[in-house]
Amino acid sequence: MLDLGRRQFITLLGGTAAAWPLAARAQQPIGKIRRLGLLLPSLPESSFGKAMRDRLRALGYIEGRDTILETRWAEGKVERLTELAAELAALQLDAIIAFTTPAAIAARKATTTIPIVFLYVGDPVGAGVVPSLARPGGNVTGISLLATELSSKRLEILLELAPNTSRVAMLWNDSNPGMVLRARESQDVAPKFGVIIESIGVHDLINFDSAFASIENGRIDALLTLVDPFTSQHRNRIVEFAARRRLPAIYEAREFVEVGGLISYGPNLVAIEQRAAEYVDKIFKGAKAADLPVEQPTKFEMLINTRTAKTLSLSIPQSIMLRSDEVIE
Repeated sequence: MLDLGRRQFITLLGGTAAAWPLAARAQQPIGKIRRLGLLLPSLPESSFGKAMRDRLRALGYIEGRDTILETRWAEGKVERLTELAAELAALQLDAIIAFTTPAAIAARKATTTIPIVFLYVGDPVGAGVVPSLARPGGNVTGISLLATELSSKRLEILLELAPNTSRVAMLWNDSNPGMVLRARESQDVAPKFGVIIESIGVHDLINFDSAFASIENGRIDALLTLVDPFTSQHRNRIVEFAARRRLPAIYEAREFVEVGGLISYGPNLVAIEQRAAEYVDKIFKGAKAADLPVEQPTKFEMLINTRTAKTLSLSIPQSIMLRSDEVIE
């Protein structure tokens, strides 16, 4: 009995010892500690970057153990991005993630050696971030918003909701080069729908008063807001103005609808951040940015706020209800 008991104990101990390395390995650091720079044009309290960090963690990169994040926030001051990009370029980083067109341009100018992954860039080729989507070359690649090609779709949706619309105010950040391209696209497609787009640029708090005054005095029927960090930061103000003036409004991002905006249509931003994290993972494992094609989003979402529609006395067509990914009631 003693020998049997001893054999059972040795077997149990052996099994435990065999299992222990598997569990331990799952908690082990990936290897070399990677230094990752984040260049963001917004305020630290914004949600930019959260989904990306969550995805990196899911891929095994634990902050402080596998990665050290060097984060630079422009706090809504786009002119600071050049200086902040230079700060990141001076560090020994393994990669930089640049959020939005101005950040991507600033990062590209700051370094030709550190791999750069961009996201929230509407037209990477048109903005001069990369020469080609299929072959970006150099040290820059990322995820395109495909925003310019969605301009026609947004106007179509807006006119389904408000078919009597003839004049649409387009509110956008006119200091963001990525927004210039998207604004032009919206204006170019407007004649196809028989509407006039009134372009109203805004880039600081002072501009808001004059922008809103222009809309109030311009016999405007509806509002189209192009989204970037600045307009997103002030989404409550924009949504409240649209409600006060009883303007049907469409936005590019769900965050506006979540605070009372009427409807949004655009790429799923969480999926874009997750994919950017996966690109960083590829680079950490040896891939070159030049060999990673710029990807375009494959997931799009439409959100509608039926409470806002009711307040505006709008009847939501069944075609829109059926296509909506989420309805806020």
